Amino acid sequence: MAALLFAGLLFSRLIKLLKLPNVTGFLVGGLIIGPSVLGLLSAQGVESLNLVSSVALGFIAFSIGSEFKISYFRRVGFLPIVIAVFESLFAVVFVVAALVASGQALPFSLVLGAIAAATAPAATIMVIKQYKARGPVTETLLSVVALDDATALIFFGIAVAIAQALESPQHASLLASMAAPVLQIFEALGIGLVLGAVHTLLIRFLPARHNRLALTIAFVLTATAVADMLGLSALLTTMAMGAVFANFCRQSAQVMEVTDRFTNPIYMMFFVLSGAGLNLSILPSIGLVGIIYVVVRVLGKLAGAWFGAVLMRGPAAVRRCLGPALLPQAGVAIGLTVVAQQVVPQYAEVIRAVILCGTLIYELIGPGVAKWTLQRAGEIEKGA
Repeated sequence: MAALLFAGLLFSRLIKLLKLPNVTGFLVGGLIIGPSVLGLLSAQGVESLNLVSSVALGFIAFSIGSEFKISYFRRVGFLPIVIAVFESLFAVVFVVAALVASGQALPFSLVLGAIAAATAPAATIMVIKQYKARGPVTETLLSVVALDDATALIFFGIAVAIAQALESPQHASLLASMAAPVLQIFEALGIGLVLGAVHTLLIRFLPARHNRLALTIAFVLTATAVADMLGLSALLTTMAMGAVFANFCRQSAQVMEVTDRFTNPIYMMFFVLSGAGLNLSILPSIGLVGIIYVVVRVLGKLAGAWFGAVLMRGPAAVRRCLGPALLPQAGVAIGLTVVAQQVVPQYAEVIRAVILCGTLIYELIGPGVAKWTLQRAGEIEKGA
């Protein structure tokens, strides 16, 4: 773990010379010390530190959930919900259509295309925190990336159900297969709501800041562990918990401020570890399918975010600048490849190679693009 922190500190300093976000430095540092370049951290070493990733994602999701304030949705209405639906939908439709047009089989195109909906919130959130971005684009972005996990799981569930029906008509009913991911989402949210309510209740009896921090850490770890144990989305569970806490605990802002100070080193280790897990050797293997996926997914995200904002008459800055900040893709997408391997096993290697390659590209360019688009929206200072 010390190596992760040293690499993060060193490369975040170096990357500032290029005026790129710290998270890009963390990822590049991890890539360099990882098995793909210097090999100071082995593939087994990366896997052995998976707990760091789980804990970091739990706190990131809790932080995102804390932005889900009822007062915000009263002010903006359904804008972020509609944008989240359309940016996910367009990414799926665009990629599926492009793959089918290139001659790929429909079941394969559906499964790979459905993974295109997923967006990784972690890198974008770190850029927002580092530069203290504020404004309508930032507010909308925080809500959209939080909702994206749910919309991605729904679209993936629908696509997988259709692909299974095409591959094996004797498979269980299409409706039952499509309902499964929706049920899992409600289960994850339900657990998060309950834990959030208990957290909010108990924190009233702990006036000291260090005790409140300890209780919050305990609840985030509990939510993550329970979700993983039940096979549910830990991101959705901790997001729901954060939303309840932010809306019903008067001391939530104070607690979140203390929590943010504690979590920065964890986030640093997480991104260095994520960089170490990126595999450069897969780049030559993705072929036309990989190029289509990486390029067309971007077009789908841009078009969907713009269309959703226009449909809801969102602010001009949101229409123009939101889409590029939705590029990063990592944990959820990689997790979905496991399910994809079971649905279309004959394409398992291709799907995994394409998603891992996409992750490599999106994670390295995503933070810089997010910073640029928030500067373009006037929500980060130009010289930052």
